[in-house]
Amino acid sequence: MITTTTVTPLLQQYRSVRKWTEDICRPLQKEDYVVQPVDFVSPPKWHLGHSTWFFETLVLKPFLPGYTEYDPNFNFVFNSYYESLGARVIRTQRGNLSRPTVDEIYRYRAYVDSAMEQLLETPLPPDAETILVLGCHHEQQHQELLWYDIKYILGHNPLFPAYSDENGNEKEGQQEKGFTKMPEGVYETGFSRPGFCYDNELGRHKVYLQPYAIANGFVTNGEYLEFMRGGGYREFSYWHAEGWDWVKNNDIQAPLYWHNIDGQWHHYTLNGLQPVRPEDPVQHTSFYEASAYAAWKGLRLPTEFEWEAAADKFNWGRGWEWTESAYLPYPGFERVAGPVGEYNGKFMVNQKVLRGASDYTPKGHSRPTYRNFFHAPMRWQLTGIRLAKTI
Repeated sequence: MITTTTVTPLLQQYRSVRKWTEDICRPLQKEDYVVQPVDFVSPPKWHLGHSTWFFETLVLKPFLPGYTEYDPNFNFVFNSYYESLGARVIRTQRGNLSRPTVDEIYRYRAYVDSAMEQLLETPLPPDAETILVLGCHHEQQHQELLWYDIKYILGHNPLFPAYSDENGNEKEGQQEKGFTKMPEGVYETGFSRPGFCYDNELGRHKVYLQPYAIANGFVTNGEYLEFMRGGGYREFSYWHAEGWDWVKNNDIQAPLYWHNIDGQWHHYTLNGLQPVRPEDPVQHTSFYEASAYAAWKGLRLPTEFEWEAAADKFNWGRGWEWTESAYLPYPGFERVAGPVGEYNGKFMVNQKVLRGASDYTPKGHSRPTYRNFFHAPMRWQLTGIRLAKTI
């Protein structure tokens, strides 16, 4: 066992990441760990197992001599989308896994953590260190997804129970006003500094941008309420055709988690059902809604390149921000061989890029070049709206 006086930065990072995942789950009741109300939400216990499986499968099995996997069946249970690593339980069936139990999954985490400590007693070869760092960032992604999924699970419980009496994790505050003007010109985009990034951020390249202006703050709840009261969900001309079909087919009338109670709008937060505060940024909107709101204002959403070029001029991080950009590879992007090559590249179709971060993004896991991506109707993630205009 490594003593605290000889802990390496890599081991510190590993321990910190693993602890935070379990801290997020600590306020949950056992029953909360298993629920899967819709197909895109994974039960919390699946996140706990999957993030552990990643280290066992991609780090311990290839790099720790003599390692014995905890349970061979767990590869089938906790593989997410890695075709190169074998068969798996389909996503929609994760909520049917009453076994392995929550207690068993925590024992699995402890078993893998112990083996990881053993592995880190000696220097790692570069390829092992690379995949271990990726594993830490992968678990941080799942930490953010854990928040979203926990909120969806509890927010669709008819009793609207609070996640915790102590944790709001959804900040309040005034929004900045006005727009920042950006001159036309050639800008560089993509990751270029030391440190970790995902492969979809690589391939730094130049883009030419026409003059534009980008909002200094997010669209607020109060501003979005004006859109709702002004018939925004009833006027087709603001919407993409696909978005208008989505509104009609799903009877969409407000952002996710909003409920009109006796004429007053409330929304579910991790502290339970609360009145909507007009000054807070609107969150949990789809791309369709963000684009429709922008059209109603006579404005538009920024492209991901416009967003990145101006990112040092405004505050971001309250909610992932929809951009007008399709999720596509940067110049020179290549998918590497093996499971790591499945991480981002194969999802570069039919999705929109989001930039920024959210209140749920783990500390140290955000950067201006981060390219998040979701399908246009998704809104269970903490997504906000920043406007732009051509000048």
